[in-house]
Parts: sequence; C-alpha cells; structure tokens
Amino acid sequence: MDEKGFQYTYSAKEQNEINDIRKKYLPKEADKMQQLRNLDAGVHRKGSVASLVTGILSALILGIGMSLVMTDIGAAIGLVTSFIPGIIIGSIGLVGVCLAYPVYQFVTKRERERIVPEILRLSEELLK
Repeated sequence: MDEKGFQYTYSAKEQNEINDIRKKYLPKEADKMQQLRNLDAGVHRKGSVASLVTGILSALILGIGMSLVMTDIGAAIGLVTSFIPGIIIGSIGLVGVCLAYPVYQFVTKRERERIVPEILRLSEELLK
C-alpha cells in the first residue's frame, strides 16, 4: 500500500462481468454490420407481416362463407337462402388466402428496391 491508497485489480472473469454490466448502461453505438443485418431483416419482416394479415383476414372471410353455406346462420340474419352468398363470400376469402404469398413477394421486392442505396453504401464501407 502506497500513499495514494489501496489498489485492487479484478480477475479476468470479474472484469468481463464488469464490462458486460457497463455495456448495458453505455449509449448504444450501432456498428455498420448490425445496421446491415437490421436492414436486411426489416425487408423480410414487412413482407411477412403483410402476408400474415392478408392470409388471416382472408381465412376469416372464408370461414364466414363456409358458415353461411353449412349452417342456418343465414336464416337467423334474415337471408332466405344463404347458400349462394356463402359461396360468393367463401370464394372471395379463398382468393385472398391464395394471394398471401404473392403479397409477401411484392412487399419484399418493393422494400428491397427501396433500401438498395443504403445496403450498397454500408456494404462498401464494410468491404474497405
């Protein structure tokens, strides 16, 4: 012990733990590789969300049409015959379900085209 006071050095394991805790409280610096990953993941995420929304809503519409065809719900809501409206509504739902994947492709392609300049800029910086 010298005049400055007591000094203690932590072991490597303790220093790693201290650094991990410290990193949680430091402001986040997004590195370029992480930005590139986030941009690429965002393209697929938006396409997936649009496709899921289309598919789920269309499946619900298909279910409504099936219910009208197979049950007496039409009579309860005042329709004389619910068979024909049920087929029409179900067909609309079926078309929507079939369109879920093309919606995914369309949104993903549009998003890719939108972020091309940013992806190219980041990848050029990383490759240097």
